[in-house]
Amino acid sequence: MNDIGPVRTYHAPVWSEPIMMELGMPGERGVAIPRDREIELEVGAARELVPGGMWREDLPRLPELAQPQVLRHYLRLSQQTLGMETGPDISEGTTTMKYSPKLHEQFARSPQMAELHPLQAEGTMQGMLEILYRFGGFLEEISGMDEFSFQPSGGAHAVFAAACVMRRYHELRGEMPQRDEVVTTIYSHPCDSGAPATAGFKVVSLMPDEDGLPSIESLRAAVSERTAGMMITNPEDTGIYNPRIDEFVDVVREAGGLCFQDQANANGLLGITRARDAGFDMCHFNLHKTFSSPHGSEGPATGALGVTEELSRFLPAPIVTFDGERYHLDGERPDSIGKIRSFLGSVQCVLRAYAWVMSMGPDGLREVADTAVANNNYLQKRLLEIPGVTMPYGSRPRRLDQVRYSLEELRDETGIGTEDVRDRMVDFGIQSYWTSHHPWIVPEPFTPEPCETYSIGDCDEWAAVIARVCREARDDAEFVRSAPHNQTVSRIRDPSDFEDPSRWAMTWRAYGRKTRERGDAAATSTT
Repeated sequence: MNDIGPVRTYHAPVWSEPIMMELGMPGERGVAIPRDREIELEVGAARELVPGGMWREDLPRLPELAQPQVLRHYLRLSQQTLGMETGPDISEGTTTMKYSPKLHEQFARSPQMAELHPLQAEGTMQGMLEILYRFGGFLEEISGMDEFSFQPSGGAHAVFAAACVMRRYHELRGEMPQRDEVVTTIYSHPCDSGAPATAGFKVVSLMPDEDGLPSIESLRAAVSERTAGMMITNPEDTGIYNPRIDEFVDVVREAGGLCFQDQANANGLLGITRARDAGFDMCHFNLHKTFSSPHGSEGPATGALGVTEELSRFLPAPIVTFDGERYHLDGERPDSIGKIRSFLGSVQCVLRAYAWVMSMGPDGLREVADTAVANNNYLQKRLLEIPGVTMPYGSRPRRLDQVRYSLEELRDETGIGTEDVRDRMVDFGIQSYWTSHHPWIVPEPFTPEPCETYSIGDCDEWAAVIARVCREARDDAEFVRSAPHNQTVSRIRDPSDFEDPSRWAMTWRAYGRKTRERGDAAATSTT
């Protein structure tokens, strides 16, 4: 026990577990499927259904395992994994980690969902099309936009799609050669600069004043006849909400640009403010953040992109429409930016988010925002009681659903910085990828986001771990620096392999090839 609350005793199970491709023996089977002569007589030989040019010359090299072996393998791996459902996973570097109700997971895994095929006739999937259409309507009410696409695979993908819409808009107006700049802010999500740069725009990033926000004067100086638009996160990654956001939008729109609001994490905004009400032309939501669909280990995810009626013709096709009786896939959109992902995107992600909104209702969505803001203010009070933790831009003490704190004082006193504290936190059963986005304008930053999922006890436990590690840093800095100690993996001592493409292996085949190459090279040097 310490001044804040309990620190949980934890030690991860450690399994010496090979990768799946190294397990099993020839002849092992999970299921032995008998031949069905009646089906063979009805449909013919499978070989006759596949064009000759598509037949493999050799059988694929797949692991051969019985069902118990498969279960042991994945259960052992699951025991070595930290996540939202094993601890208060409050900090993921401005990424919401929200509980996903298991009932919604049953919906996503039901045969009616799991056995849909994206190429089947639209008349046979009216239920799923209805959910897509109705959920788009929910997001239109929440944001004030007029139409949504669910094709983007995540937040950065949605921002890229918005940049492509921006480019297409100016192309059809004959202004694209002139309008080649996009304005953003340094504390907006990094994709708000990276995505337009990928789409071919030059990026102008505004820096903050002493109060943590860029001035309206700096925006006016950046905007010109070359401005294609503005892509901005509000509240920014510091947790500071820009109270003059409508003025920012007016400046850009008066110059002929479009405005996009990045609402990947909208937990503090639901039912309180809408992108359209501030004048924005586009916005997006991450369904795997605000709307409770799980991240799924970096996928499946959905960055739902919403636009005004003027821009709806540019959205990726197809779009689900409704004629009053049936739902349709409208692919005849000549001004569309085209597909940015196969089929309709991650529809299971949309289904989970639809179920979450239906279960919450409008009053529940507003309660989400109120609770997330209350949690953040409570955690803020707790963290600022810890020696070594500071909150930059203190002239704006009220933040929404997150704060970008600094451990600069702790580092200056002990030599222990934010990455050291992060690696020690996992020894208490808390996954913590918390170091925040680069560039580190706030020195030694960390950005917890205690959304409505977390209780007061969760916030107390998380803050208590921070307090414990900061105290350890003063008592035995090397112990913290050498963490983690109770985890399945140790700290990477030599990151040079990550900087050498000749040593990367993203597939089992590449791993085998590069292992053989290194073995041959070693044998040659020996001889």
